[in-house]
Amino acid sequence: MAEDSHKAATIYAVAARAGVSTATVSRALAGSPKVAARTRDAVLEAARELDYLPAAAARALAGNRANALGLVMPHIAGAYYAELLVGFEIAASRLGLSVVITLANPRSDSRSAVRDLAAAVDGIAFMARSAAKDSLITEISGRRPVVTGARAALEGTDAFFVENREPARLLTQHLIDNGRTRLAFVGHPERGSDIGSRCKGFHDALAAADLEPGARFDVSPLEQDGFDVADRLLETGVPFDALVCGNDELALAVMQRLQDNGVSVPDDVAIVGWDDTVTARYVRPGLTTVAQPVRRLGAMAAERLAQLIDGGEPGTAPITLPSTLVHRGSCGCSTPSERSTPSECTTPKEFS
Repeated sequence: MAEDSHKAATIYAVAARAGVSTATVSRALAGSPKVAARTRDAVLEAARELDYLPAAAARALAGNRANALGLVMPHIAGAYYAELLVGFEIAASRLGLSVVITLANPRSDSRSAVRDLAAAVDGIAFMARSAAKDSLITEISGRRPVVTGARAALEGTDAFFVENREPARLLTQHLIDNGRTRLAFVGHPERGSDIGSRCKGFHDALAAADLEPGARFDVSPLEQDGFDVADRLLETGVPFDALVCGNDELALAVMQRLQDNGVSVPDDVAIVGWDDTVTARYVRPGLTTVAQPVRRLGAMAAERLAQLIDGGEPGTAPITLPSTLVHRGSCGCSTPSERSTPSECTTPKEFS
């Protein structure tokens, strides 16, 4: 008889499928060296076929805690993801825990990869918009402690954010206050993503100033996409006097390509970014951008996940960290020397 796809598989079903005892299944899933490689492979294959995950409580009672945190991200390229990973790993290390990373992108079998990860760790943090869908995260949260960061919050799951919408409004308003009236947003605003929130803040400022909604270049937040946007602008005579970019990588690429083709920044077009990468302070003009505590975001996610694994109760509301506007020369303001303006979001509530 076929397994009921709506009913969680049991250790008995795995044992029957693999042709071994339940004790052997437990030892194999715990990585015991006493289990022969062929037997372990059979057990793992049976568990995968049946979508079986050992219950976290049962593993703890059996002394089989992995002492490892899982981390799911779309990729690790770029300063943002590097900072997120460093913050998470340092916090985990201080707690005596290791970190296992899975990259979930459209080219991978994210569902299988995440389920394999869940079988090997004590809890998982899903950070940023990856190919791991909300339905998969909800499924895993029923079997392992889960937190999310920089992606849409899910009911019953601890969520961490860095403030995006209000700083983006303030950044766009700054451009408008300095005489810019033909603005465009560069970046693809996916639902629940950081760039999506930044795009909303961009439109908030335009609406408050009674300006047209503005154009939008729906591109990935990658350097090559920035070059492509610049080429499109050059083909049309650069019809905008300000560009609000979803991250520094896009902003720096656009700025370089335009400058290489005789366009003056900020005289002809002001350009602003997001992330305050190291490069932003060394290009000329310096890039006006937004600094966000990404490393702290990763650390807080790891710390909270460890608390949940130890039996803590999920939080009642998402935790949001404040961002800071960093003014340099690329925005064309009258004081191009570096200065910072904090966003107006509420100071986050810390957990103990």
